[in-house]
Amino acid sequence: MSGTGESAYKCRVCGYVHRGPAPPGSCPVCGAPQREFAFHTDSPPAAKPVARRWRCRVCGYIHEADSPPERCPVCGAPKSMFEPIEEGQVRRDMAARAIVVIGGGIAGVAAAEAVRSAAPHAEVVLLSAESDLPYYRLNLTRYLAGEVARESLPMHDRAWYDEHAVDLRLGCEVSGLVPDARRVTLCDGQALSFDACIITAGAHPFVPPIPGAHLDGVTTLRTIADADRVLESVGAGAECVVVGGGILGLEAAGGIAVRGGSVTVLEAYEWLLPRQLPRGAGERLQAFAERAGIRFRAGAQVSELAGDAHVREVRLADGTSIPVDLVVFSAGIRPNSYLARQAGLHVGNGVVVDDHLQTSAPNVYAAGDTAEHRGVTYGLWGVSQFQGTIAGLNAAGEPTEFGGVPRSNVLKVLSIDMLSIGVFEPTDGSFCAVESDTEGRYIRFVFRDSTLVGAVLLGDGASTGPVIQAIESHTDLSRLLAVRPTAEQVLDWLGSVTG
Repeated sequence: MSGTGESAYKCRVCGYVHRGPAPPGSCPVCGAPQREFAFHTDSPPAAKPVARRWRCRVCGYIHEADSPPERCPVCGAPKSMFEPIEEGQVRRDMAARAIVVIGGGIAGVAAAEAVRSAAPHAEVVLLSAESDLPYYRLNLTRYLAGEVARESLPMHDRAWYDEHAVDLRLGCEVSGLVPDARRVTLCDGQALSFDACIITAGAHPFVPPIPGAHLDGVTTLRTIADADRVLESVGAGAECVVVGGGILGLEAAGGIAVRGGSVTVLEAYEWLLPRQLPRGAGERLQAFAERAGIRFRAGAQVSELAGDAHVREVRLADGTSIPVDLVVFSAGIRPNSYLARQAGLHVGNGVVVDDHLQTSAPNVYAAGDTAEHRGVTYGLWGVSQFQGTIAGLNAAGEPTEFGGVPRSNVLKVLSIDMLSIGVFEPTDGSFCAVESDTEGRYIRFVFRDSTLVGAVLLGDGASTGPVIQAIESHTDLSRLLAVRPTAEQVLDWLGSVTG
């Protein structure tokens, strides 16, 4: 899916990069129409040295090097049993490939779907450590709030995997990955050989090393089992504390409040979402949330959780305490990179990948929360889905590039539409900002060199498209800025020129 043309166009929605004289009619990854493609100014990725490929005649293992190995690392066949593979021959062999996907989240399922679409006859194994069918983790807080039934959480029913010849293995943990031998080892001792492997191991919740964090009644919200524990406690009339006022923490608190639970959110910063919102917007969001029945403590540092076997008290650094029956930690996530580290792959914050989402090992890819692309680990559902699709296409032999997406959050928080994209605070005199804070809506725009470089919208979901488009396309706003517009005027103008 990458051509030899000099021009490149990137999908604004999912980051797919199309190379050719014109953008495609629609995005092959997310389905966005042609109008969502913008000219991509990044230079094409540097060509990698192409190693000669050798195939083992016994087991089909493909070795990439200037010469075949002394012995096949998969079946032990001698060097004489290897034959060279001519260029162009590899793609024709893709249909018979064995592809192992590690992780049953959205990135893993999207990868399996893409492989099956691109290579109908490939062997696809999807390994999930959880015992539940792969589900929409994004909907856990909606499940908590009673908006989504438990049976609606799975992405597909069991029959779908059978019908699409995806070998789904639940409750299956991976103990090792050996890229050179193209082998995955499971915790039960079984070994799986692969031609391509996609790591979509996801992330785990970060729990600060606070005394008492091990007590019963202390949980995170990452799995269905976590959500069920919270619901059981709320149903029993528990006094709840959520530690962390980020997106997930707010949505968890909102779900508890909707269920009639008593909940307090503890935020270490002076306002909510300090990484996404300026102070005015954070305070406005807090006011919205308080009307939904959530209590807040800003600047709150937890020093200890106390109790007997069960948590009974949250003690703060200022000497005060809060009686509790349930504590939910929502202090961010960390990529599950241990498997890649053990395998000797290049790991930074996450598993480092190139624009084809390939890791430092040939034919091993990574996508989703566990992947680090151009220094960024996104931790966002939509990006994980797009990356999973692109990694799956590459593993199936369809070269496809991921060009990155804007650092933005377009999310529903407590039924409040919120957009935060780009720079939201001027850092020097070359930036300027305009802001509007009315009863039902908060708007903030940040400009630099006559272009829009950042925006925050709170309580206005209809305007997100024009704002994102203006930032992505680097629209020249010098004529508009010459009249010193208000934030409302900027929003109206963007809607008129991009709508």
